[in-house]
Amino acid sequence: MNRIRPNWHEYFMLIAKIVSSRSTCNSRPTGAVIVKENHILSTGYNGAMPGAPHCIDFPPLGNQPFCYRRARGIPDVDKYNFCKASHAEANAIAQAARYGISIEGATLYTTLAPCYVCLKLIATARIQGIYFEHSYESGTPERDAFWQTAVKEAGIAVFEQLLISPETYEYILSDIRNITSRRRTLPTDFLERTAVPRDLE
Repeated sequence: MNRIRPNWHEYFMLIAKIVSSRSTCNSRPTGAVIVKENHILSTGYNGAMPGAPHCIDFPPLGNQPFCYRRARGIPDVDKYNFCKASHAEANAIAQAARYGISIEGATLYTTLAPCYVCLKLIATARIQGIYFEHSYESGTPERDAFWQTAVKEAGIAVFEQLLISPETYEYILSDIRNITSRRRTLPTDFLERTAVPRDLE
C-alpha cells in the first residue's frame, strides 16, 4: 500500500483519538490535544482526579457500565456537580499550566465538542480554534440553541467538526497493526551485492 500522509488536521485528531484510549470515563471516553504552529503543547483525557477511584474500575451497574453519577440517580441537569471526571479539555489546559506552557492563540483538537464549562476555560486560556469529531448532542434543544451564541461570545475564531477520511483510517490502521518501523526497502548493501556488474550489462 502506498503511504498516505494524513493532513495536519487529521494527524492531530488521530492523536486526540489515541489520547482518549487513556480515558477512565465509561460514558464518553474523550481525548484532547492542544496545538500551536503544528506543535503539540499538551494533551488530556477525561477521568477522575489523581488518586481518586475511576468509574472504569467498578463492576457494571446492571447491564450498563458503571457511572458514579448515574449510580446515585443524579439527573443530567446536575451532572457537573456529581460527575467524578474532569473533562479532557480541562485536563489538557491544566497540564499546560502545570508545566508553564503558554497556550494563548493555540488550537484545540478534541474527540467531543466541549461542554459550556470547558468552553469558558478554553476562552479564558485564549485558545482560538476548536476542531471536534463528535457534536455534544445534549438532548436539550434550549442548550443547543444557546451553544451557538456561547461559541461566538467565547471569541473562538474556528469551531468546526472534523472527521477523518476513510482512506486515512485504512492506511493508519493497517500501519499500526504491524510493526511500524519494520524495514520496507531492501538494505543498500544487499542491493549492491545483487546488482549486475556493469561490464556484464
